[in-house]
Amino acid sequence: MAIGNLNVGVFKNLTATANVKASQGALLGFYVNSTTSGTIQFYDDAATDTTAPITGVITPAIGWHNLPVGFGSGLYAVVGGTANITIAYA
Repeated sequence: MAIGNLNVGVFKNLTATANVKASQGALLGFYVNSTTSGTIQFYDDAATDTTAPITGVITPAIGWHNLPVGFGSGLYAVVGGTANITIAYA
């Protein structure tokens, strides 16, 4: 989606493992709002199958993390530890 000259997406805030998007799209990145030994891993899947990893396990710092990748089936995020993460996608 574009607003003026800016390419933007929509967002979903997570504190636990969840389906982010149930169809194809693009992951733009994610913002870690808070974390205590939290981890996240992304999969190209519309539900709970974790056989198509996009990333390995990430132990992110607080702040924005650019991760522009496409996915074909959906976007599923596995959150471990304690983390509050906002995912931006299109």
